[in-house]
Amino acid sequence: MSFLLGLTGSIGMGKSTTAQLFADRGCKVWDADSTVHRAYGENGAAVASIAKIAPSAVSQGFVDRAKLRALISQDAKLLPKLEAIIHPLVKKDREAFIAGNPGSILVFDIPLLFELNSAADFDAVACVLSSPEVQESRVLARSGMTAEHFQMILSKQWPAEEKAARADYIIDTNSPETAARAVDVILADIKKRQKDA
Repeated sequence: MSFLLGLTGSIGMGKSTTAQLFADRGCKVWDADSTVHRAYGENGAAVASIAKIAPSAVSQGFVDRAKLRALISQDAKLLPKLEAIIHPLVKKDREAFIAGNPGSILVFDIPLLFELNSAADFDAVACVLSSPEVQESRVLARSGMTAEHFQMILSKQWPAEEKAARADYIIDTNSPETAARAVDVILADIKKRQKDA
């Protein structure tokens, strides 16, 4: 029986780096964002459906994410339609990943885990956390990111403290050392839980 660990946290909190720490220690990692990228990619599973609701965002068989973002910011009704296309595809991909990796500790990198009411799908949830200053400097260092876009993303996510309060484990990502130590502690605890089960 696999142990399903949800990994979440607000933008810029160090989730992708932490997911890599789990992978480095032998865990299989499923990444929600990568799944969406594949669905938006050339001839991806979501392209035809998105072409129907946002034709100007699709060209040469793939979804232009920048154009799609611009359309969403102009039309509030578009996001729920988009989510109705994407969420079932992401869920199907996640289920296939679980079926294909029996008996492992599986880590699911899902930015909006709590926002999507998905916590019950996992045996435990880990939340990454850093200071607001570290978070902001990480995000604004990203290519094409603006302070305005950062604030827009934050407005769609739960406050970091609320996510942390609901999580089973907290991973302090202010430094690589604190993050690595937290991952080691979590894996030791999961292995103990599996042995005691």
